[in-house]
Amino acid sequence: MEAVKTTVQSFVSKHNNEKCALIAILQDIQAEYNYLPQDALRIVSQTLSIPLIDVVGVATFYRAFSLKPRGRHVITVCLGTACHVRGGPKILDEFERKLNIKAEETTKDNLYTLEIVNCLGACALGPITVVDGNYFGQMKIRTVDKLIKKFGSKKRS
Repeated sequence: MEAVKTTVQSFVSKHNNEKCALIAILQDIQAEYNYLPQDALRIVSQTLSIPLIDVVGVATFYRAFSLKPRGRHVITVCLGTACHVRGGPKILDEFERKLNIKAEETTKDNLYTLEIVNCLGACALGPITVVDGNYFGQMKIRTVDKLIKKFGSKKRS
């Protein structure tokens, strides 16, 4: 807990203890821990004198934030209309099968988290998958395994 407190307070200080920097502070915490630990949210609340409910509200409003630990690599499969009709659900099924998890879960080794979204705004490239911020369009079932292997051998930057 003390290490978390020191780290979080350094992020708050980096942003001059300004309440208006809440999102940036949460981004720093997310980058450090790969999610937003409850202790960290409490420390931010206390340090900035912002009610905890408001800090949690911001943390849950934005999809980029996670309150649960995530894998080193985050795989996001689009299931929006264009991706859905082009095979998005089959791509998701293949990721679930290969990783042995369901959507919104993390592998036991904490290497992968599988997420779904309703639209990534790249409909012409559908079905589309994003891995660690890298977009892969016109996905095919046969490319799922290649992506898993490609990112499984890399450390997240």
